[in-house]
Amino acid sequence: MSTPTNGFRLSGVGSYLPEKIITNADLTASMDTSDEWIRERTGIGQRHVGGTTSELATIASRKAMERANVGPEDIDQLLLATTSPDFICPGTAPEVAYQLGLDCGALDIQAACSGWVYGLIMANGLLLQGMKKILVVGAEALDQITDYTDRNTGILFGNGAGAAVVETDESRAGDLLSWDMGAAGEYVHILYAEHGDVLKMDGREVFRQAVTAMQRSAGNALERAGLTAADIDLVIPHQANVRIVEAAWKRLGFSMDQTAMRLEETGNTSAASIPLVLDKALDEGRLQNGSTVMFLGFGAGMTWACTIVRWAGETR
Repeated sequence: MSTPTNGFRLSGVGSYLPEKIITNADLTASMDTSDEWIRERTGIGQRHVGGTTSELATIASRKAMERANVGPEDIDQLLLATTSPDFICPGTAPEVAYQLGLDCGALDIQAACSGWVYGLIMANGLLLQGMKKILVVGAEALDQITDYTDRNTGILFGNGAGAAVVETDESRAGDLLSWDMGAAGEYVHILYAEHGDVLKMDGREVFRQAVTAMQRSAGNALERAGLTAADIDLVIPHQANVRIVEAAWKRLGFSMDQTAMRLEETGNTSAASIPLVLDKALDEGRLQNGSTVMFLGFGAGMTWACTIVRWAGETR
């Protein structure tokens, strides 16, 4: 829906990938696959592993806070999107807040790969309630729930974290123009992990539902903002499978030239994927003040979320 705001800007963005890498070639020792087979079907060349969700989130958050030039005392709320928390209980966000020296509320968001975009939408609501600066983080340690001997899932997932300081923009140069989010619980069993087990996936059904969810959510957000696909300067989709993105784009009218991707080097990092790509897009100079950017997530649940932002935040 269209969104009343007090202005909306991402004043600092940071990300982190752990040093250890598992390449496609490495996986050939544990499963019947090849680099060519994986790249053709997913677009993935490698994935990073190691570290805990709280460790990765803390590093990315410190980078975001430094770029936003804010200290721990400036953050009014921490929202941490993750599907791989350090513990079943308590949440991981309080530990990250402690490591950062924050004195504020700290909340986990479990919306799988859509979680960071859910966090942006929630942050906007908190800004409307009077908060000034909110830290929105996506972090995953998916190697803890991934079977790297399973060709169905082991080729896909990796670890990483991305974070952004979201704050009001009294000039209204930056704004959250529209948003959409939803869930379809009837598809919970096409991608899931039981307590103490690893991820299980019905790949064909995930592909079908993901394309449908992306088309629906992006279409809704565009309509509510009064925009078309041609009006979007940059689309940052969840990085699950390049074939999913290509199939959805045929229906929505986006081009890959409009799209920021980092999938080849990261694999599917769930809630971390969109802020990881955003950080790289900033490094590459793909966002300038006034740019119109779409963040589009879809994931297990099924969940989906989309925001369209007029950029007036950090540039590099």
